[in-house]
Amino acid sequence: MSSWSVIVVMGVVTYAIRLSLIVLTGRVEVPDIVQRALRFVPPAVLTAIIFPELLRPGGSPQVLLVNARLVAGAVAALIAWRTRNLILTVAFGMAALWVLQTMFMSNG
Repeated sequence: MSSWSVIVVMGVVTYAIRLSLIVLTGRVEVPDIVQRALRFVPPAVLTAIIFPELLRPGGSPQVLLVNARLVAGAVAALIAWRTRNLILTVAFGMAALWVLQTMFMSNG
């Protein structure tokens, strides 16, 4: 029963923290430098989530062209840079990953 209590309490705490930021956003003026800095948070978090999977699939470093995830990530990055379209980026990245994984599995 104590595990459920901890889960519920942490859910309430998390909700309260998020709600407080939403409520305060309209009432407190955020300095311009903080607003500029906050623009970098989503790309930084996304990078922190994605790059370990690209560079260390399975837990061991692989910075080679035989790393299907790294090559597919490079394809997705190229598509994102050229088109600035999220749907195309995800579609081409996933297609590249599937094709590369199939190629690498059939070769070895």
